Amino acid sequence: MIDTVVVSGGNIQTGFALDFLDKIMKKTGREKLCLIAADRGLEFFMETGLTPDAAVGDFDSLSASGRKYLATLESVQVKRLKPEKDDSDTQSAVDLALEMGAREILLLGALGSRVDHVLANLGLLTMGKERGADISILDANNYIRLIKSGTELRKNEQFGRFVSFFPVGGDVPGLVLEGFKYPLNGHYLTVSDSGLTVSNEIIAEKAKVSFEKGSLLMIMSRD
Repeated sequence: MIDTVVVSGGNIQTGFALDFLDKIMKKTGREKLCLIAADRGLEFFMETGLTPDAAVGDFDSLSASGRKYLATLESVQVKRLKPEKDDSDTQSAVDLALEMGAREILLLGALGSRVDHVLANLGLLTMGKERGADISILDANNYIRLIKSGTELRKNEQFGRFVSFFPVGGDVPGLVLEGFKYPLNGHYLTVSDSGLTVSNEIIAEKAKVSFEKGSLLMIMSRD
């Protein structure tokens, strides 16, 4: 169950994000869900009327109205960062979430036209794994997360039509895909042949992904 949502400053489809947050809050209750704004992600809250529990960043990319909004957040925990820093604003927001005890973190607004920021945000999934937390990235078209060996995927719960898999930080030996249109049995997956595992589809009611070792990234896509 998602306990923390970090809203970053990348591309965010407001209607989709609001609808998704509403579904989470109906399940968990607003008081049990921590909302953190990462720098320009604060403008999502300003525009939607939601109030974050915390805001993190150097806030150098905020609009004039965003800076005025920030000044009104008297009851919100604000962590100001220096512009010259080692971590991205989103990573600092995730660090804060982990310090607060988060164990299942969702990132919204973590994808966009800045490929360097996208790659840095994808790296946070590995950081979360190393620190005992499950971190995922979501937008209107993609759901991204690291999965464990033995993960089961139900067709009626999948996000979008396509499912792709990529090795992270090294090869993934013994990859088995069951219940997919293009099954695999003990494949040794490397970065150079990961085109093999792009745009697969779940055809059984329940699919299963297994592998011997390594880290496997799953991307579910709608388009």
